[in-house]
Amino acid sequence: MDLLERRSVVALALIYLFRMLGLFLIMPVISVAADGLSGADAALIGTAIGVYGLTQASLQIPMGMWSDKIGRKRVIVIGLLLFAVGSLICANATDINTLIIGRAVQGSGAIASTLMALLSDVTREQNRTKAMAIVGISIGASFMLSLVLGPWIFALVGLSGLFYLSLALSLLGIILIVFAVPNSVQHTFRRDTTPSLLALGLVLKDARLRFLNVSVLLLHASLTALFVTVPNLLIQKFDLPLAQHSWLYFAIMGFAFVGMLPLVIVAEAKGKMKGVLIAVMLLLGVSSILLQSATYVWAFGALLWVYFVGFNSLEAVLPSLVSKLAPVGYRGTAMGVFSTHQFMGSFLGGVGGGWLMQHHSSGGVFWVVGVVFLAWSVVCVFQPAPRQLTSLAFSLPDLTEDKILTKLADQLAEIQGVEGIQIFKDEQTAYLKVDKKTLDKEALLRIAPQIAL
Repeated sequence: MDLLERRSVVALALIYLFRMLGLFLIMPVISVAADGLSGADAALIGTAIGVYGLTQASLQIPMGMWSDKIGRKRVIVIGLLLFAVGSLICANATDINTLIIGRAVQGSGAIASTLMALLSDVTREQNRTKAMAIVGISIGASFMLSLVLGPWIFALVGLSGLFYLSLALSLLGIILIVFAVPNSVQHTFRRDTTPSLLALGLVLKDARLRFLNVSVLLLHASLTALFVTVPNLLIQKFDLPLAQHSWLYFAIMGFAFVGMLPLVIVAEAKGKMKGVLIAVMLLLGVSSILLQSATYVWAFGALLWVYFVGFNSLEAVLPSLVSKLAPVGYRGTAMGVFSTHQFMGSFLGGVGGGWLMQHHSSGGVFWVVGVVFLAWSVVCVFQPAPRQLTSLAFSLPDLTEDKILTKLADQLAEIQGVEGIQIFKDEQTAYLKVDKKTLDKEALLRIAPQIAL
């Protein structure tokens, strides 16, 4: 990457980090802190935790498409301003309904797909995968930091202070997008990062992608549901003050990261993806059910560690699988639908977890989460093993004649290891699905020397 690309990628990764921190910092404390608000009960607190997911899921793809018309940076600034307004509403909420409204407004700043589209605009083809990996790391880091820092910051500044911090982070994001990311870029529609309305039906009908979309919905529903009850349980059952939860989460998340690495390596490098998916679903199901019967804080922490080993493993492999299985050239649409399911899961988990907590106590939450994952592991058994395919793309500058493009497509299709191809004249871009184990790289580079392998 050159200096301008590095600066842009770092700025966009930081905006992602600040945005997700603003959403997630309250997760480990809100079920305790919101209990004192007027009208609060477990069901409404659960709704406050997860309602941002409903507005995120509803607006994620539309805002990405809107950015094609009015510009990426404008949509991102609008999204961050909406998030700032939502944070301000939450910071001044004295009743649970106002808090719910504020969280919904926070979620309406749905800029994830627009950020990815802008990332595509400001990076060259050969650097795009690396840039997306950097942004992906920032997303994962935001969740881990939120669990660790949330209780500690809450002890210092309270719930209102956390939301004012979210407000400050969103304003800092606006400064970064305005001054650190260049304006002099051509906003191009790229199907590998931007949702396409024409491809939406194709993606929704794909049974393999549907399984992955439901999997990420269940994963994030389980996380949100558990955090409706876990903070209160640590305080009431194990006498662990909220301020000390940070240390527990720090140890759990650190060791969970270590625990997930072998599973991800076996799934990706050894090609055992289906076996790892089944094992992880079982881990999530069994650990969730056993959480209710833990009698010591160390046992509860160990089971939470098992849960997060499974959670982090799926967080790593599911997007990778979506990228592999997406229709050729339509990865942006597939990832947009995937993200929509992810946020919808957060909403359903918050509402469902709050309702279960209200009517069946914490045991009901653990049992339902566990049984759902055990049932989904059975569904996973009957899924076909995913092929280890890789998406590639390269530009075709100044190639617009249909005959030349058709000839190029025929030449690419004949190369060993090329499993699918799409050439889009409007983008002047070719998209390939390849099996890197059998790919004839020399033949591909002879036809397309500009491709990054």
